Amino acid sequence: MIYSTEIKAMCPVAQGANHGPAPIPEEGNWVQAREITDISGLTHGVGWCAPQQGACKLTLNIKSGIIEEALIETIGCSGMTHSAAMAAEILPGKTILEALNTDLVCDAINVAMRELFLQIVYGRSQSAFSEGGLAVGSALEDLGKNLRSQVGTMYSSKAKGPRYLELTEGYVTRLGLNEDDEIIGYEFLNLGKLASAIRRGEDPKAALEAATGCYGQYADAVKYLDPRAE
Repeated sequence: MIYSTEIKAMCPVAQGANHGPAPIPEEGNWVQAREITDISGLTHGVGWCAPQQGACKLTLNIKSGIIEEALIETIGCSGMTHSAAMAAEILPGKTILEALNTDLVCDAINVAMRELFLQIVYGRSQSAFSEGGLAVGSALEDLGKNLRSQVGTMYSSKAKGPRYLELTEGYVTRLGLNEDDEIIGYEFLNLGKLASAIRRGEDPKAALEAATGCYGQYADAVKYLDPRAE
């Protein structure tokens, strides 16, 4: 250690207060985090790229400083989906400090990692008060039974009004309108259910019918339209 002349000339004064860092909640315990290995928790965060054309939702489950599982969901940019594939190869097994300083290929994913790091080291994780934390595999619960991202896509113009394209229930196939041409319901196709049924060997037509449903007052509509073509 190199000290300046000014420091060398000073007399020492004892530091009386030395109580360590403030405890943060982690998996049902209060922890004074001094090392990366002191950090545990599952949490989510969102990041965006510099031109703000796309975003990433990142979910990490961290145990003793190590990323045990990662869920990377992206929207708005085709290249970002491939970056997510690379990030899935990169993240598990790294410490959160390593991950923070690793190029995760895409700006949005890097920003999401930064936001998660801030949450987790300040004790703001989703599992802060969950005793023992959450099991590895819990991140998949974000996707539901069909293991598919929850996507909401709507389009609207002043000239022609709104079009529902995709909601939590699935891919919207038809909109139901009332006598005033207002949307009162919609028909949807659950793509996760459809893909799973076909993969199991079910007849595609029967699988399509089973994966189709409706929401709202769809049955009472006086007019139906394809939101992508009409």
